[in-house]
Amino acid sequence: MANGAEAGTSLWSRGMKAVISAQFLSAFGDNALLFATLAVLKQQSYPEWSQPVLQMVFVGAYILFAPFVGQVADSFPKGRVMMGANALKLLGAAEICFGYNPFIGYTLVGIGAAAYSPAKYGILGELTTGDKLVKANGLMESSTIAAILLGSMAGGVLADWSLLAALGICVLVYAGAVVANLLIPRLAAARPGQTWRPGAMAGSFFSACRTLWRNGETRFSLVGTSLFWGAGVTLRFLLVLWVPVALGITDNATPTYLNAMVAVGIVAGAGLAAKLVTLERVARCMPAGILIGVVVTLFSVQTGLLPSYLLLVIIGMLGGFFVVPLNALLQERGKRSVGAGNAIAVQNLGENAAMLLMLGLYSLAVKMAIPVVGIGMGFGVLFALAIAWLWIWQRRQPR
Repeated sequence: MANGAEAGTSLWSRGMKAVISAQFLSAFGDNALLFATLAVLKQQSYPEWSQPVLQMVFVGAYILFAPFVGQVADSFPKGRVMMGANALKLLGAAEICFGYNPFIGYTLVGIGAAAYSPAKYGILGELTTGDKLVKANGLMESSTIAAILLGSMAGGVLADWSLLAALGICVLVYAGAVVANLLIPRLAAARPGQTWRPGAMAGSFFSACRTLWRNGETRFSLVGTSLFWGAGVTLRFLLVLWVPVALGITDNATPTYLNAMVAVGIVAGAGLAAKLVTLERVARCMPAGILIGVVVTLFSVQTGLLPSYLLLVIIGMLGGFFVVPLNALLQERGKRSVGAGNAIAVQNLGENAAMLLMLGLYSLAVKMAIPVVGIGMGFGVLFALAIAWLWIWQRRQPR
């Protein structure tokens, strides 16, 4: 059995390579499936406001299972937990592929993603430690963003060509992720022997919530990452409606290309964060968070394709620089206090609650027929103000 010390000697150990490969395939499937399923909704004439609802059922699974998935990640070898979660994603994708209700299938994918997330981030703290953890997060985010880039483009392009082919490829990619998970060394469970009574599990989870939210550093990380990912998923759906209004383009592929530009930027931003930000200087990332909102506001009023591409790359770079150090901070501090799996599960609850809230407000704004350009500008201004408030609040905390 591999141990953490052996695995942590290199960022390119066998275990790390297997984790990064599995993460790439799983994230590729997630993003290709999203845009393929959006094309299914479009083909079946669902109303426009139902598009963010699709993501809401996905994040609802995260929230519902948050009290349990952290303990699952810490009670079993995390590579095997990742494998089981990817198998559940495969089942959900197959359900959509065979013509069943897309909301039910996407909910199954959401349950798999909820179980997958604490394991994929928690295993990084078992494979590497210290300042290498920031770099490992950079590798994880780079792999994820490369998958978002390629998966989003594949989902949109294939959906324009053949919906069945797009969905079928999603199923095959998830199957590949399951195989890749088998190559992850079987590390010892972090916290074996815990109770499986639902009441006790929920109590343990909410105890972890209290521990992390009472600590100034982890609370700072939780709020920052929740704001970022809530904004990120809302921007993704905003682009779907913004493209035909601002650019006059009505295909499935163009919104995926624009999302891919954000992904390209995040890879660069994550790399810069790994070089320039340490766990002791995490606040260096905060100006980038404020600038995200400023650039989103500028982006919303664009009418040309090339300026839109450029601004989305900048948004991605700022996002990668902002979120990677916050993730590393939470993993390091959470591992010491409540366990890495529980820390990521608590983070998922916060992030997905923020996503659910922001998507709900966005869906309501669309249903009320507020112009999509106005929605984008308001969204950018509010995000910049929220991050500015978080930075001011963090600087006032006792050190």
